[in-house]
Amino acid sequence: MTTEALAADRALLSRTSTAERVAAILRTRIIEGYFPPGTRLAEDAIGSALGVSRNTLREAFRLLSHERLLTHELNRGMFVRTLSVEDVVDLYQMRRLVECGVIRAVTGPHPGLAALAAAVDDGEEALSSSEWQALGTANIKFHQALVALAGSPRADDLMGGILAELRLVFHVMADPRRFHEPYLARNRQILQQLQRGDGPGAAEALDVYLRDAENQLVQAFAEQGVEAAP
Repeated sequence: MTTEALAADRALLSRTSTAERVAAILRTRIIEGYFPPGTRLAEDAIGSALGVSRNTLREAFRLLSHERLLTHELNRGMFVRTLSVEDVVDLYQMRRLVECGVIRAVTGPHPGLAALAAAVDDGEEALSSSEWQALGTANIKFHQALVALAGSPRADDLMGGILAELRLVFHVMADPRRFHEPYLARNRQILQQLQRGDGPGAAEALDVYLRDAENQLVQAFAEQGVEAAP
């Protein structure tokens, strides 16, 4: 990734150049797929693009390391983490607990469904233009919007971290279209169930959906010769 996009993000730091705000920008860029697993984050280039000090940037790196998004390698610097099969299993267990729990409670009209519909529309637009990274981003935004139905800032923060890690997992898929495209139709189905007020039905469909996705990702790791720890 070039630093031009980060330079555009510099405006977001105009009020306060805090490590938390820098971390939020980098986390968003990870979610959007700009920093693949194994990417070395160059302090000079990123600090210059965002207009922040080295100390501020290192504190942001430290925050993202605690979120399991970055890892430090001695004498080499900071890198975006490469996740394991165990990470996949744990992430999907958390997703079923959080996402299914949230939408199960939806039994009537909800203003947050507009954001869900917008994410589905974005996914369909990305599919029509063969923008596979954008399709993955639209899918992530759909699931962010699902959890946002709870109206809980803490749930939103939790989900933000989970989905950022998830983007790092998606890179294991050799064919992103084959992975993401079938779930777009399932996103539309879940949206329609929620629009009808059928939260329990949507939660049941989402549970199956998440188990299917987990199995696909675990299989992709196995095909690369990466097995779960005993």
